[in-house]
Amino acid sequence: MTFLIALLGLVLPNTPETAAPKKVLFVVTSFSEVKGVGKTGLWLEEFTTPYYELTARGIAVTIASPRGGKTPVDPKSTAENMQTASVKKYLTDPAAQQKLNSALPLSTVNAGDYDAVFYPGGHGPMWDLVDDKHSIALISRFYEQGKPVSLVCHAPAVLKNVKTKDGAWFVHGKTVSGFTNTEEVAGGALDMTPFSLEDMLKEHGAKYERGAD
Repeated sequence: MTFLIALLGLVLPNTPETAAPKKVLFVVTSFSEVKGVGKTGLWLEEFTTPYYELTARGIAVTIASPRGGKTPVDPKSTAENMQTASVKKYLTDPAAQQKLNSALPLSTVNAGDYDAVFYPGGHGPMWDLVDDKHSIALISRFYEQGKPVSLVCHAPAVLKNVKTKDGAWFVHGKTVSGFTNTEEVAGGALDMTPFSLEDMLKEHGAKYERGAD
C-alpha cells in the first residue's frame, strides 16, 4: 500500500523517545446502505491494515465520522475470501472494535490536534463525506498546515468539493489515483456509486494515474 508507506514516512517520530507520540486522525463513513441496492460502509481492510501498522509504531489513532458512534462496515469486506491478516486480527480484537464503534463526531475534531489525517475507503465515503462541510474544512486545514492528507481506494471521492484558498479544485495539477471505472464495472458495483471517482478526478484537473486492475 503506497499510501501507507508515504503516511508512515511522514508521521513516524524522528525525535527522542521521550517526545509526545505522533497522532493521526482516521475519518470514516457513517453511511450504511444504498436504498434498493444494498448495504455498504467502510471497507474493513482499508482501516485495519493502517490502524495496526501505525499503532504498532506507537502512533496514536483517533477515529471520527460524520455522525460519530458506530461505524458501518461493508459486509462484503468481512467475507471469508476478503479476510486478510489484519482483518482477522480485528475480528478477534474487542478493543479495536470498540474504538471503531465509538467514533467522535467529525464536528468536534480540530486539525491542530493531529499530525496527519487518513481516509479509508469503501463506497460509504462517496455518499456522506463528499458534501460534509466539516470534512471539507478539515482537509483544507491539514493541507494549509503542511500536514499529510492521505486517502485510499474510493476515499479520494471526498476531495470532490475541496478547493484551495485561490478557489481552484484541490486536486488540480496533483498526481492522484483511486478506484477506476473498469474496477467498478468488474466488481458489479456501479449502482453503489453516486458518481465516477475516476471521471471526477480527471474533470477536476488531476493527473490521474492507474495500474492494471
